[in-house]
Amino acid sequence: MSLSINLGAWNSVFAVPCSVVDNHLKLVGAVQLKVLLWVLRHAGETFETKDIADALGIERADVDDAMSYWQEVGLVSIDGNSISPAPANSIAEPAPFKPENAQQEMEPEHDHLHETHRILSRPEKPDSEFVAKRMAESKEISCLMQSAQEVLGRLISEGDAATLLLIHDNYGLPSDVIIMLMQYAANIGKGNMRYIEKVAMSWADEGIVTHEKVEEKLRILTENQKAWHTVESAIGISHRTPSKREETYAPVWINEWKFSPEMIREAYDRTVDGTGKYQTGYMNRILERWHKEGIATPKQAAEEQTERNSAKKTGMSKNEQTTVKSKPTFDIDEYERTSIYDTKR
Repeated sequence: MSLSINLGAWNSVFAVPCSVVDNHLKLVGAVQLKVLLWVLRHAGETFETKDIADALGIERADVDDAMSYWQEVGLVSIDGNSISPAPANSIAEPAPFKPENAQQEMEPEHDHLHETHRILSRPEKPDSEFVAKRMAESKEISCLMQSAQEVLGRLISEGDAATLLLIHDNYGLPSDVIIMLMQYAANIGKGNMRYIEKVAMSWADEGIVTHEKVEEKLRILTENQKAWHTVESAIGISHRTPSKREETYAPVWINEWKFSPEMIREAYDRTVDGTGKYQTGYMNRILERWHKEGIATPKQAAEEQTERNSAKKTGMSKNEQTTVKSKPTFDIDEYERTSIYDTKR
C-alpha cells in the first residue's frame, strides 16, 4: 500500500532569512517586504526591476527604492542587470534606526534663513549609524524622520532616512522645506525617495530653501499641471505624464497666451490635418501665430482660415496676402510646415 502526506501549498516553499523578521520587519514598509519576497521566490532566475514592478503592480521607482534598502543591508546582490539574494556571509546587521530614550545633548538648530547650506565632511549618502547619531543629537532631524513617515504614509527605511539627511545636511534644505516637498510628491503620486531627492537637488540649485520660495514654486508647478490637464483634455489624449516639450508649451498656451480649450482643439485639428499626426512643434507654431495676430476665438480662427483659402484661390501674391488683416510677410503654411520640431513630439 502506497502512503503519502498531502502538504498542499507547503510542497513548494522558499527560504526567508531570520534577520528579515528579527531585524528589519519593524523598519520596512509593505512595498519593501513584497519586493524582497518576490526576489527570494525567484532566486536563481534572471530578472530586472521592471519585471518586479509589473508582477507586483507598483511603480518601478518604488521597486528601485526597496531594492536599494535590501542591497544596503546585504540581503540582495545586484550585479549589472542580474539580481539575486546575497551570499549568507555578506548579510550585515542593521544599526539602530531610531534610538530610544537618547540622552545626548541636543545641538543648537541652524537658522536656515541665514545659513542655507551646511556642507559636512561626508559628501556621500550617510550610513545608518551616522543617521542614528544625527537623530539622537538633533531634535529637528528626529522630527523630520517622524514627519516623513506621517506624510508618506509608511515606515521609512534606513535608505530613505539617509536620503533625507543628505537632503538636509548636504543640499541645504531645511526640514520644513523637505516636508513640503514630500507632501507635494505624495499628492501627485510620486512619494518615492528617488523622485524626492531629484526635486530636492533641483530646488537647492534654484535656491528654493525658504517656506515662501517653496510656496511660490508649488504654485507655479500646480498651475503648470492644470495647464497640461487642460491641453490633454482638449485634444482628447489619455492622462499621462507630459513630455519635456509638452511640459514647456502647455503653460505658455494656457496661462500666458490665454487660449481656451476650444482653440487648443482647433490648433490640434489643424496640426493633424497638416501633418497627419500630433506634433507639438507644429501646433505651437499655429498658436504662436494666432497669439501674435490676436486670434483668440474659434470664430476668428475660422474667418482667418477662410481668408487664407480665398487668397490662395485668387492667386494673390505673398505680398498681397499680407495686406489681409496685416498678415506676416512669410508663407504661413511653409512656416508651420518647416518647424524644427516637426519630427518630434
